[in-house]
Amino acid sequence: MSHYEARLERDIAQIRKDLAGIASRVQDAVREAVHALLSGSRERAYACILGDLPINRAVRKLDKVCHGFIAIHLPSAGHLRWVSSVMRINVALERIGDYAVTICREAVQLPGAPDGALARELELMSKQSREMLIQAMQAFADQNAEAARATMAMADQVERTFDTVFEDLMSGDGPWTRRDIFALLVIFHELERVSDQAKNICEETVFSATGESKRPKTYRVLFLDRDNAGVSKLAEALGRKRYSNHMVFASAGRAAAKSFDPVMTELIGQRGVDLAGESPITLEPIEGELADYHVIVSIEGAVTDYLERIPFHTTALAWDVGKAPHPDAADAEESWDAIYRKLSTQLRDLVRIMLGSEVE
Repeated sequence: MSHYEARLERDIAQIRKDLAGIASRVQDAVREAVHALLSGSRERAYACILGDLPINRAVRKLDKVCHGFIAIHLPSAGHLRWVSSVMRINVALERIGDYAVTICREAVQLPGAPDGALARELELMSKQSREMLIQAMQAFADQNAEAARATMAMADQVERTFDTVFEDLMSGDGPWTRRDIFALLVIFHELERVSDQAKNICEETVFSATGESKRPKTYRVLFLDRDNAGVSKLAEALGRKRYSNHMVFASAGRAAAKSFDPVMTELIGQRGVDLAGESPITLEPIEGELADYHVIVSIEGAVTDYLERIPFHTTALAWDVGKAPHPDAADAEESWDAIYRKLSTQLRDLVRIMLGSEVE
């Protein structure tokens, strides 16, 4: 082994050691923050808060070492991917340390320690998040892309636990004040964010080990109108035809019509979209999946005219593209053509905002 190769391996080993040390401290910080919360110990909470300062110093030191590594070794290919991933993981670990601090700061404001079912849910979510973080860091240390991909799936467990806790707290059945409920929601949210950062670390592992970049997010869009016989279905069909490689589109009506508007069906057919085998649908069959939609667009009125509650992570829009004409109207074809052009413009603008102007 040449002198340069020995120096390279020595520097890589040091970075690995420093990163593992930061990860260990951060894992301990999350565990200690939850213990402080559940024990009601303000002393442990404040000690955990102060303990974040050495973590921050170690993070800054590792960042400086990584920049020095790049300047000295001018890495390429695998080594460049690896050190760039280390730098991003370093940031993720610092943020997790900040989550532990936030948990402690909220804990000292509560009148007492959570108990009963709430305490069990806290312990469960803390365990799930920390296990995911530990496995993510091990996958990166081993440069094991398959282990990283398997670990990403654990995020769904954490999210389900958070959803359960959210419903329990918002029911108002417990002894907590609104201020306390807000603090508890923040605490659970920070634990969920630990799993989000662990997922980011897994994605960095896949990139470092294989060169495979993070897959673009697939956005889901739902169009709503009165009966799903015309405009909402036209919007869905237009989206599927032009942007199905990037997004998923669906449509529904408050009360489904028996069939699609014949003029609209012919218009779509002339543009290469065949609706054979499809029929209008009502909103009810897909209501349980509404939270999966990133955007819900109402073609007639506001989204709140159709839904009592808009999912937290869903964006609601209302588009005015004109009212569907009666099939027997003399200007039906002309009106549908105008609606088609307006929908095309609105849809293009939405896709550009969500995915970028390069998607056409």
